Amino acid sequence: MEKTTTLNLRVNPTVKQRAEEVLSQLGMPMSTAIDIYLKQISLSGGIPFAVTLPKAPEAINADLMTDVDLRAKLQKGYDDMEAGKVQNATEAFKKFRETHI
Repeated sequence: MEKTTTLNLRVNPTVKQRAEEVLSQLGMPMSTAIDIYLKQISLSGGIPFAVTLPKAPEAINADLMTDVDLRAKLQKGYDDMEAGKVQNATEAFKKFRETHI
């Protein structure tokens, strides 16, 4: 099928770069990947994968903690901070993204 429509998108540059790296390994241009995605939406009648919020691990999910558990975790965090056991938030989140995204 002939491609005659142009689609202009604004996306996060880091997300785009990571996607391009994966697509390059697959030998597929971004336009083909987006075309496949749009075809799957039309074939399935919706987004072709589950769209959900990430679930917090039970060990840190405050909704599952008792007040005593929550206070204990908060106190441990405060104690660690007082003892100098801290990290730069920007660097910590960068490391997290590198290993989880």
